[in-house]
Amino acid sequence: MALLSKSTLSKRGLGKLKHKANELLSRTLDQQVTLAVTGLSRSGKTAFITSLVNQLINEGNGAKLSFFDPVHNGNFIAAKRVPQKHYHVPRFDYDAAISALTSDPATWPEPTHGISELRLAIRYQPKNSILKYATDMATLTLDITDYPGEWLLDLPMLKQTYQEWSQQTHGLMTSKPRDEYSKSFLAKVAQLDPFAPASEELLAELAQEYTALLQTFRHELGLSVIQPGRFILPGDLAGAPILEFFPFANADNIDANAYQNATDDSVIGMLRSRYSQYQEQVVRKFYREHFLRFDRQIVLADCLKPLNKGKASFADLELAMSMILESYQYGKSGIFSRLFSPKIDKLLFGATKADHVTPEQHGAMVSLLNQLVHQNKNQLNYDAVAVKTLAIAAVKATNSGVSKHQGNEVPVIQGRSLAQSELSGTASVFGEKITVFPGAVPSELPRDNYWQSNSFNFIEFAPLSGLNKHQCLPHVRMDQVLQFLLADKMM
Repeated sequence: MALLSKSTLSKRGLGKLKHKANELLSRTLDQQVTLAVTGLSRSGKTAFITSLVNQLINEGNGAKLSFFDPVHNGNFIAAKRVPQKHYHVPRFDYDAAISALTSDPATWPEPTHGISELRLAIRYQPKNSILKYATDMATLTLDITDYPGEWLLDLPMLKQTYQEWSQQTHGLMTSKPRDEYSKSFLAKVAQLDPFAPASEELLAELAQEYTALLQTFRHELGLSVIQPGRFILPGDLAGAPILEFFPFANADNIDANAYQNATDDSVIGMLRSRYSQYQEQVVRKFYREHFLRFDRQIVLADCLKPLNKGKASFADLELAMSMILESYQYGKSGIFSRLFSPKIDKLLFGATKADHVTPEQHGAMVSLLNQLVHQNKNQLNYDAVAVKTLAIAAVKATNSGVSKHQGNEVPVIQGRSLAQSELSGTASVFGEKITVFPGAVPSELPRDNYWQSNSFNFIEFAPLSGLNKHQCLPHVRMDQVLQFLLADKMM
């Protein structure tokens, strides 16, 4: 065998070094994004995630992603679902969701009730980043985490003692519109001797009554501030004693020394202990295991339903949004912060169900949601976080057009209305196909006189019929969502 020349050995050595350098470059460069998706009940999280995945895996199959630069510029190649990283976390059931949307008749997918994950591998051709010198084809790993907004509302509890939380919650329960519904429960709690030996059966009974109140606040009154969030979405904690506590009426009137010295088997001691365990084992655990690793976040908000419900419901949504946003850890994500302490660097607010109003109302929807989060958004901008607000419909359920009324052209939408039974989560019963002008969305936070002189009647619609799971779902601005959240990672 002939001996290899020094130049050949040198070239091979350089080739190996270049290969290793390319591998190191690929590992070092940002090729993974963890996208968190949250929103309060019925804000459309399940439909949003289903549509996002559907748009990417079916791109080129009737896709309309003209505002998503990787598609528009031709460097998007393909995307597919791959096994998720965390095997102990439930998988987001994309197949069931897309089957519901493409069935006959089409139905909205079942809402998720806990945390779930899904992973996509997105192939693209780098054109503008340094990665183009290392490879002709790169892969962006997208981890999508779905979690209830109600769980996020619990994060402020980490900064509150049991007494402070009880005082805050008692204040809400004695204010309209909660006060009339809370009287019986608060009267029962007021009769408890805080230092008497605790009866687990009685505490469990009162905790169940408090949970029923929270369900009423959420589903009948349309309120958004629900604490603790796990009470109405318990997941695997259903029936656990850690969920058997409640706010103690007039907790601020309890003698401070007596409160501090109360034993764990007293009424107040057991409630305080369970609250503390909930903070540590439920809220802080969620924060450590999931929340801290999120890179980017979308917060979905249905502003139309609170407008339907009235002034109190809308004010409660404003409070809930403020509570949600104060919990985030924001900041620019450089290499070292990404490797050791990831922080959210992009935040998107999505005003959902944009297809439930006529297109010229979308600007007002964005303006309204911007005002809902105004103070927090200013702080986020100050902290150099990229923030955007969009009016979206992840799965478009109506068609828009113009109708004649008394000789004038009126913008309208047309679709199948949902019967009340489906809205409450029971049978899938559909109303007739209707054509309506659903009303005007206020472009600013409504004042008192506005509520007195205006009534809202935004209608819920069923999905369009005839959808194909192998083609992209009809949508409003999902391409702009993808552009904001992912395009900079695929340059």
